[in-house]
Amino acid sequence: MKYLLLLISVLIVCAGCGKREEAVEVATVEETKEAAIVDPATAATISGTVSFEGEAPARKELPFKGNPECAALAHGGIFSEDLLSKDGKLQNAVVYVKEGLENAVFDPPKEAVVIDNTNCVYVPHMSAAQVNQPVTFLNNDPTLHNIHSFPKNQPGFNMGLPFQGMKQTKKFSKAEIAVPLKCDVHPWMLGYVAILPHPYFAVTGEDGVFSIKNLPPGKYVLEAWHETLGTKTLPVTVRPSESKQASFTFKK
Repeated sequence: MKYLLLLISVLIVCAGCGKREEAVEVATVEETKEAAIVDPATAATISGTVSFEGEAPARKELPFKGNPECAALAHGGIFSEDLLSKDGKLQNAVVYVKEGLENAVFDPPKEAVVIDNTNCVYVPHMSAAQVNQPVTFLNNDPTLHNIHSFPKNQPGFNMGLPFQGMKQTKKFSKAEIAVPLKCDVHPWMLGYVAILPHPYFAVTGEDGVFSIKNLPPGKYVLEAWHETLGTKTLPVTVRPSESKQASFTFKK
């Protein structure tokens, strides 16, 4: 019996030692990250275009007419935004550095990214922000909206914006491509916000153009993400002060 108790005690002590060693190892990994220092004299730029090959499907009119408060606002109708392409250029694609900045830490901007509730849609439909950057949700409509987020990597939230001119601000603590946003009051309202751990990202407009500036020279993997078409990746190497061109093409 004494030997059994002694053996159990030894096993408990060894188990505790193993946990402490694991904690030390994790701390060591975290300590390898350093605050990023970008020299403006050598900073590079990656610019390009995201294209869509083929004919984009016609936009569908969304079922908003059962909500008279929105029907009064959306005189021209409310249409889907899940695939917007004009003259072969893809809108609402997020282009960002996926690999190459893992060991750097970037302070978030103090300026907020603003997402409007306007005429019963999210404007813009696709947004992007840095981890812990303020994201302000603004109600421009004379009706109730709510912002219901559905993230996978962090806690979600569901907050109301009952009055015109009301706003609320949130921060996302973890990177995620991309967090869906919905309004439970008006279920056709859908938007996205991409959360990045660094400032090297852009969202394409109608012209499909993106530009990522002030990038330290080095080897990177760029990724373009679109809510309907998925992702495309591209390795890019930029030298000091170089302006590099890159492009992505999606197919239906």
